[in-house]
Amino acid sequence: MGFSFHITTIFEGADFDMHYQNHLESVFCMSGEGEVENRETGEVYAITAGTIYILDKHDKHTLRAFKEMKMACVFNPPLNGKEVHNAEGAYELSADTIDA
Repeated sequence: MGFSFHITTIFEGADFDMHYQNHLESVFCMSGEGEVENRETGEVYAITAGTIYILDKHDKHTLRAFKEMKMACVFNPPLNGKEVHNAEGAYELSADTIDA
């Protein structure tokens, strides 16, 4: 279908620098509290239950959890479940995705 859907837990105190160079992501917060910071503009956005944020420009960002957050995440192209963040905080493209 061109995307993958994931339920992700971001634990309290987490502070992640990420940069999805190969994927676009939409995130809906189901519960918890935190913030996302755009590292290129310095803009910081609060995250609470019901918040959605969209990373549609391969945004360099930092995600912080003040209270444990449950997130519904959609990735395009889809993840296969075996990805790990590289040094830039990105997921590499899998051979299956490249050939698709």
